[in-house]
Amino acid sequence: MSTFLTILFMVVVGALIGGATNHIAIKMLFRPHNPVYLWGKRLPFTPGLIPRRRDELAKQLGKTVVNYLLTPETFRSKFFNATMKEKASKWLNDKTQEVVFSQDKTLQQWLDQAGLSHAPQVIEEKVDLLIEQQIGNFQNVLATQTVEQLLPESWKAKADIKIPEISRYILNKGDGYFESPEGVQTIKGLIDGFLTSKGTFGGMVQMFIGDGTSLIPMFQREIKKFLTSDQTFAMLNNMIDKEWRKIQVQTIPQLVGELDFESTTLRVQKYAKEQLAIRDRLDLPLVHYLPDGAKWLEENAFPKLIDTAFDQGEKKLEDVLKRMDLETVVKEQVDKFPVETLEDLVLGISKREFKMITVLGFVLGGIIGLLQGFVAILL
Repeated sequence: MSTFLTILFMVVVGALIGGATNHIAIKMLFRPHNPVYLWGKRLPFTPGLIPRRRDELAKQLGKTVVNYLLTPETFRSKFFNATMKEKASKWLNDKTQEVVFSQDKTLQQWLDQAGLSHAPQVIEEKVDLLIEQQIGNFQNVLATQTVEQLLPESWKAKADIKIPEISRYILNKGDGYFESPEGVQTIKGLIDGFLTSKGTFGGMVQMFIGDGTSLIPMFQREIKKFLTSDQTFAMLNNMIDKEWRKIQVQTIPQLVGELDFESTTLRVQKYAKEQLAIRDRLDLPLVHYLPDGAKWLEENAFPKLIDTAFDQGEKKLEDVLKRMDLETVVKEQVDKFPVETLEDLVLGISKREFKMITVLGFVLGGIIGLLQGFVAILL
């Protein structure tokens, strides 16, 4: 009985020592959380292993995440593939059809949402200002530049060519006029007026020739001879050419006087606003102006946009990851974790294994105690 109790005692003591030692070793991974000082000196093994090595743990965890978890290849295989392109295209098309080309939302409502509720008034004011500026510039040009400066060279060349044609046209019209009944009456009136203005002498002439009708053919011949002569043509052509030269060196106000640009500006502004009808046009949805806009974007714009975005994203991926510096981010975040959080994280994963290690300590301690009991009895 004494031998059995000795062996049992040593087994129990060995088991308690083994289990307690393993339990304390596991606890010392995390406890104490902070250094413990006695008489101004830090006690050994304080703080625990993980709190003491947290900086190294954070650094190593950051390297592990960057080198094995969040690598460029991981992002490429996860996000830059045909499936993601299809999903992005579908989402973009659906949102465009649902939101942008909706029948329920007018352009004015879009502007209201963007904080531009006074857009119609602002646009009209801009139109008024633009018209006023342009008419002001036009007025300044007319007041400072001559006709010669205003006209294009091609117009002036055509005008020079047209002057002889105009002269010939005037003379032909004059010739035709005096051959007409109206022209005959004009000649008769001129003759009668001339004779009447000469008083008694004119009256005596009228007594001999009558009312001047007999003189009309003679005057017609002389007028025709005058209008069809080369000298008359040259004289008229030279006269028109001189007048045209005089006109070219003058400004528009010098030719026609000051123009009323103020009332013209107001009329143009009113007409422009009536034709633009900004408020009425903004009260219509975008689909009214672009009925096939969503389909066009889906077939033409979005495929190129998505391909370009994915290509550029894939090309810039490594550079973006480097700029993000995930290793430093992970390290900083782990450094910010309270020790309790790290303890909960590790224990949450390995709690069962730690219990098994404690149990294993009890078992091994008991076996060692049993062996020691046998050795003690044999000796």
